[in-house]
Amino acid sequence: MTLHPFPTHSHHHYSNLNFYSYISRFHLFPPVNHLCPTTPSHHHPLPHIKPRRGAHISSGPTTPRQQQQRKDKLLIILGATGAGKSRLSLDLATRFPFFEIVNSDKMQLYAGLDITTNKLPIPDRLGVPHHLLGEFDPRHGDFTPAQFRAVAGQAISSITNRRKVPMLVGGSNSFIHALLVDRFEPGSNVFEPGFNGSVSSELRYNCCFLWVDVSLTVLTEYLCKRVDEMLDSGMLDELAEFCDPDRQDEDELTASQTALRKAIGVPEFTRYFEKYPPQGRGGEGDDRERREAYEEAVRAIKDNTCQLAKRQIGKILRLKGGGWDLRRLDATDAFRAVVATTSSDKDDGKRWSEIWERQVVKPSVKVVKRFLDE
Repeated sequence: MTLHPFPTHSHHHYSNLNFYSYISRFHLFPPVNHLCPTTPSHHHPLPHIKPRRGAHISSGPTTPRQQQQRKDKLLIILGATGAGKSRLSLDLATRFPFFEIVNSDKMQLYAGLDITTNKLPIPDRLGVPHHLLGEFDPRHGDFTPAQFRAVAGQAISSITNRRKVPMLVGGSNSFIHALLVDRFEPGSNVFEPGFNGSVSSELRYNCCFLWVDVSLTVLTEYLCKRVDEMLDSGMLDELAEFCDPDRQDEDELTASQTALRKAIGVPEFTRYFEKYPPQGRGGEGDDRERREAYEEAVRAIKDNTCQLAKRQIGKILRLKGGGWDLRRLDATDAFRAVVATTSSDKDDGKRWSEIWERQVVKPSVKVVKRFLDE
């Protein structure tokens, strides 16, 4: 069964044929460039880029809205893991060819574990420039929100200086918050349960937020099946190599000492490989205990992925409650159709792609066009 219409993000070419097979089978919707022709006649016109803050000479007082509109424009696509953020980003970037994508998924910042972290390979990016995607060495430690604010801010400035429009895409909401607020305090975490302060609605950029939302019940079913597809496509081999101490040379740190150690899949299978070393990789097992240990690791990955999605939705609601103007796009019907799809029924594919186009893409295009025309 094909189960992944919404691929996610690496600035690396891949030699693993299983990975390419995995990606191609996960493209449930027709290719974006087929749905959205990229000939000039189908492109929206280049936007009028407003002057950046400080570049406008005012002859009198301005309203807060006018002040906001003078800032650099930034489109942000929010959503839980697996909710279709990357799919929508490509749908929009092929319609509005001046967009460049900036990754805001923490684990996808790092090089390595391309299947496990769901990076989108270069051929599937359809020529759309991507930034901060697999660009950082995980051996250099964990990225902090403050560090992300700095590097993402530089990427956005570079894009706007070339008269392009940046699009921020990813599920690490603490990073998104750190980047966007006008005044960021590294020592505080607005998402902590005991945090007494409020979320600031004063932002550094002229922002347009698109929130791709899916019913948690439907998303949970989809995420569990996506994990099965990832494992079938080489995730276990990738993790076995990553966790194998024999592959380390003198200049490398062990898997437990890199930033990728926190990626879902690593801790769950590290425990499995400690008991069953990678030599017999593949998860087939030669006895009942090995099979049970493998299935326990898979269940843990599914549970942790679903818990991550739930936490991400909670953080998005926190931002919305703080006054961030999030345009919610309900993709539940599209995902429900995806989960029900069988590989033998071609009509299924047409049905869910039409739902996605009608309920997610078209409303997004209207919002983005209005935002760019302001």
